[in-house]
Amino acid sequence: MSETAKNTPEDLQDVNAEDTASEEVAAEATEEAVEDAAPQDPVEALQAEVAELKDRLLRQAAEVENTRRRAKKDVEDAGNYAITKFARDLLDVSDNLRRALDAAGDTSGADPAMKTLFDGVEMTEQALQKALEKNGIEKLEPLGEKLDPNKHQAVFELPHPEYPDGHVAQVMQAGYVLKGRLLRPAMVGVTKNPAGEKPSQDDTPGGNVDTSA
Repeated sequence: MSETAKNTPEDLQDVNAEDTASEEVAAEATEEAVEDAAPQDPVEALQAEVAELKDRLLRQAAEVENTRRRAKKDVEDAGNYAITKFARDLLDVSDNLRRALDAAGDTSGADPAMKTLFDGVEMTEQALQKALEKNGIEKLEPLGEKLDPNKHQAVFELPHPEYPDGHVAQVMQAGYVLKGRLLRPAMVGVTKNPAGEKPSQDDTPGGNVDTSA
């Protein structure tokens, strides 16, 4: 007897049931695929596209603004600090004029020729300082100030009866800034008093200032 002849009615019912279940699963999958492939609402699609374009536009605008700001700052820096090297060279001239004046000392009793020479050097030094200030170069005279490593270069330490520790007690060489940027630090001597010894409160800078107002 063949295998087909051996199939019972129950077996045939099971086969038919399996075929029916497979057809139902296939039908459900087809319906889901049709739903997924259904066209999107035109209004929603347009809104999504507008949102994406707006986001891209904002990003590009931000990049353009950042580029503009960087370019503007570069131009400003080029204008403000283009004279940096030239300014440093002028500082040497100013230092030499000041050294000449300090070396001359009191010229009240000098002969007229020396007095005239001294006055000429002094006027030249003053004119140079005014020219530096006119171009944004500011002189640093930190005597009595607290040491600032960003603007002062400590060369030595010394005791001083008027200033507390860590303050500038002597200026060896003036410092300069060019429009807020350090051009040259001031070379200074910093106070370091012996242990237990403190400056008098009345002699400390600002100690006699009336602060009641």
